[in-house]
Amino acid sequence: MTFHFSALAFAAAALGLVALAGCDAQRISELQPGVSTEADVRDRFGAPETIWDEADGARTLEYNRQPAGQINYMITVGADGRLVAVRQVLTAENFARITPGMDIALVRRSLGKPAKVIPYRLSGETHHDWRFIEPPNVPKVFTVVTKDGSTVLRTQIGPDMDAPENKGGR
Repeated sequence: MTFHFSALAFAAAALGLVALAGCDAQRISELQPGVSTEADVRDRFGAPETIWDEADGARTLEYNRQPAGQINYMITVGADGRLVAVRQVLTAENFARITPGMDIALVRRSLGKPAKVIPYRLSGETHHDWRFIEPPNVPKVFTVVTKDGSTVLRTQIGPDMDAPENKGGR
């Protein structure tokens, strides 16, 4: 019975993630840079997690799919109110830009809200985790470790043990 329930739970979680990814792809395909407006973006994606004001008057809307998903979108709308770009920011290229000494607020601005933040009292470290997919389809976690809660000490990538694919018969 436990195995049967775990298999059903896995299947339901996997279908949910596929459906969410499919919905996002559909929503993005309905948007056109230079034509679509911020209202169009909000009609398709809803209220953003965070709005980031840019120096040139543009705004970046964060659509976070953490903790259940493995994607974070940053959708930039120009000062004229028209769509400029849609970016999925949880990528190897963006992870490589996170370096020791960087302020965690800049990391948050670059990657969006993490899936979870775990303080380790004995070591004094805090781990900020973002779930992502490493091509072709491997669930991973990008972790930013801070010592003082605000400055990057190091980063690491490991398997996403919370992904349905890795839960197995638990």
